[in-house]
Amino acid sequence: MITGFCDGFLWGGATAANQFEGGWDAGGKGVSVPDLCTNGSMKNPKRITPRMDPQAYYPSHEAADFYHHFREDIRLLAEMGFKVFRLSIAWTRIFPTGMEEEPNEAGLAFYDQVFDECRKYGIEPLVTLSHYEMPYALVEKCNGWEGRACIDYFLRYCETLFIRYQGKVKYWLTFNEINAGTMPMGNVLSLGTVKGYSGTIMGFPDNPQVRYQALHHQFLASAKAVKLAHERYPEFRMGNMICFLTTYPLTCNPDDLLKCQREMQMTNWFCSDVQVRGAYPYYAERYFAENGIQIQMEEGDLQLLKEGCVDFYTLSYYMSNCVSDTQEAEIVGGNLGGGLKNPYLQASDWGWQIDPKGLRYTLNEIYGRYQIPLMVVENGLGALDKLEADGAVHDTYRIDYMRSHIEQMLEAVKDGVDLMGYTPWGCIDLVSASTGEMTKRYGMIFVDKYDDGTGTLERVRKDSFFWYKKVIASNGRELD
Repeated sequence: MITGFCDGFLWGGATAANQFEGGWDAGGKGVSVPDLCTNGSMKNPKRITPRMDPQAYYPSHEAADFYHHFREDIRLLAEMGFKVFRLSIAWTRIFPTGMEEEPNEAGLAFYDQVFDECRKYGIEPLVTLSHYEMPYALVEKCNGWEGRACIDYFLRYCETLFIRYQGKVKYWLTFNEINAGTMPMGNVLSLGTVKGYSGTIMGFPDNPQVRYQALHHQFLASAKAVKLAHERYPEFRMGNMICFLTTYPLTCNPDDLLKCQREMQMTNWFCSDVQVRGAYPYYAERYFAENGIQIQMEEGDLQLLKEGCVDFYTLSYYMSNCVSDTQEAEIVGGNLGGGLKNPYLQASDWGWQIDPKGLRYTLNEIYGRYQIPLMVVENGLGALDKLEADGAVHDTYRIDYMRSHIEQMLEAVKDGVDLMGYTPWGCIDLVSASTGEMTKRYGMIFVDKYDDGTGTLERVRKDSFFWYKKVIASNGRELD
């Protein structure tokens, strides 16, 4: 019987360029969609503007300024004992508009330094090719991923990275939380289908036909990138990334159960069925018919999906929700989408329900469906951290959250799930993707940066830093 995490388990943490890196116009970098997103809060949603508004604050422009602090930051991650560091590459740092024939050497050189620094400490980079970021010039030219031309632009970008970093990066993810494209918020976050739009990310006038057509183009781009890697770089391991929104029926009424099944299919399983199994699933046909969606395909599209299946499956897991067709219940928030309140669970400061056992359930469901290695590449607690008078951050609540989830990951491993690693989100404080604020902190390292843009950017080890260091050193055996 399996009793613990495997030798070589990939302990680490996760970030994203647009929320962490800063240096938004340094070294020849172009303008991306997040560069045009303002700050916001839980009560006031962030906005996207087609042009810079001189009266607005754009938090991604500096973020946590990893661009100028990467050596210090990677040294801190090494002090924690990281085996892997999940980060993303900013497309606009390599191809400023996405359409150039030749890449921006300054951008390539920056990531050379980052990967070299990781290698210096024995940290394996886990690189997301597209993490909620695309060149805004492609929004203007193609309406983002609605335009099929984006596929070839993206493949040129991927090929450039594969050639340049083939000796430095082994693990790649194609699109972050690709299933965001099944939700209206995905227009802004992942698809870039916002040409000419100015307003809140929650108020975008959604068109499911446009959204699913754009998602089809992302599927093809992902498959082409995977196929290219398999053909030319056999040492690469290519993964997908799903925002898993675990959903329970609120009651045992069969109508609630059927609603839950439909939610799980189109929100959680649809994208990974395409990326892991290589084909559109049977249940999508009825959904498309009932919602007036007709995917425009070209000859060879379906064959390409079969040829571009990923090697491993990764997910974000923060919380779970309930759904009902029959009962009224309090609505609570969540990652990308909320749901009905589960009376058996507690919640975070932002109303996200905390459900560690749901992670064990989720990992078993995924592994049972696909039978390929899994990795939890986002998990964590967004909280109101404060520097105390003693100069420390005593985040026992984060330790409790992480401990309970690691315990349930171990139970899933004992169940027989092939789990390869764990990279909790925002290991160093960064800008929230959903709200555009620094107040909602996830890190084990505090960054002195605030929602009005002030702060020294000083890094401070939180209590969770020292706790997680012991967890990694013991390979998950020491959790107290």
